[in-house]
Amino acid sequence: MTHQVAGARPLTAGIDVGGTNIRASVIDGDGEVLDTVAAPTPHSARALEDAIDRAVRDLCGRHPISAVGLAVAGFINGDRSTVRFAPHLPWQDAPVAQRLSERLELPVILEHDANAAMWAEYRFGAAAGGHNVVLIAIGTGIGAALLIDGQLYRGTHGVAPELGHLQVVPQGRPCPCGKQGCWERYCSGTALADTAIEMLATDPVRSVLARDVARDPGSLTGRRVAGAAQDGDPLAVRVMADFARWLGLGLAFVSDIFDPDLVVIAGGVSSSAPLFLDEAREEYARAVTGAGHRPLARIRTTQLGEAAGMIGAADLARSALSAGARKSARVARTRHRP
Repeated sequence: MTHQVAGARPLTAGIDVGGTNIRASVIDGDGEVLDTVAAPTPHSARALEDAIDRAVRDLCGRHPISAVGLAVAGFINGDRSTVRFAPHLPWQDAPVAQRLSERLELPVILEHDANAAMWAEYRFGAAAGGHNVVLIAIGTGIGAALLIDGQLYRGTHGVAPELGHLQVVPQGRPCPCGKQGCWERYCSGTALADTAIEMLATDPVRSVLARDVARDPGSLTGRRVAGAAQDGDPLAVRVMADFARWLGLGLAFVSDIFDPDLVVIAGGVSSSAPLFLDEAREEYARAVTGAGHRPLARIRTTQLGEAAGMIGAADLARSALSAGARKSARVARTRHRP
């Protein structure tokens, strides 16, 4: 579709395919965002692929794009060509990479959105220099990614690691996954609102947030709780302290399993890190097995923010493009060998 200047690192497109919006960006070899377009996410598979097609063609009209990477919140198969299942998207066992590649006449790869964000942070952000790194993306729920010796770990079937669904409270809050007591039900943007309602039911306090919840319980969101905590609202401050405790406990579980040297906290809730991160670090240091007798993982927040998924997907597409070029060169040399 486009031509790249010889010798230059190719420009690639990274697309964050979310349940509400599609965001597509042109990313250069240094992880810099050069251009971005956005559109609402359609509700049918054909309409969604049409929207992605339009977004990429729009960007291709202004930039020489050589490959496309999609960051998808869902299960991706091992060769990153098929979306097995995505709870907020209309794809099920869909060969999305092939269909889009044929339409765009460009190489297309898929990646789980947390993996894409992890790769971006490793290449250009907070995880640079890390060896064994866990990324915890805290938003509506918890997404997670694992880097081992500089390589993304996807598991046997491409769906690891689902850390948000570790059961931390037997018979606890019901989770949309079908289980009860999952970590993300106590440590997420959704959990902030649920915790506030539970606290008010058992121990009412006088606060602006409590008054607003009494008037309209449906208006309560995690963002609202974080904003109230920033203003010193007593209910919101208690909620954030509870959130910090659950984050620290969860990070202790994660360290017991993976023993990372670095944890990166990403996702929308990470923007409120000053309200909870110090307390979470303290809880983690107390709760980890062997506390006081082992090195602790460093805990950082994202450097790339909401762009991480797009940057990572684009860089992974660039890597796949380079790997394909090297393979073609080896084949060509073999064919011409005397």
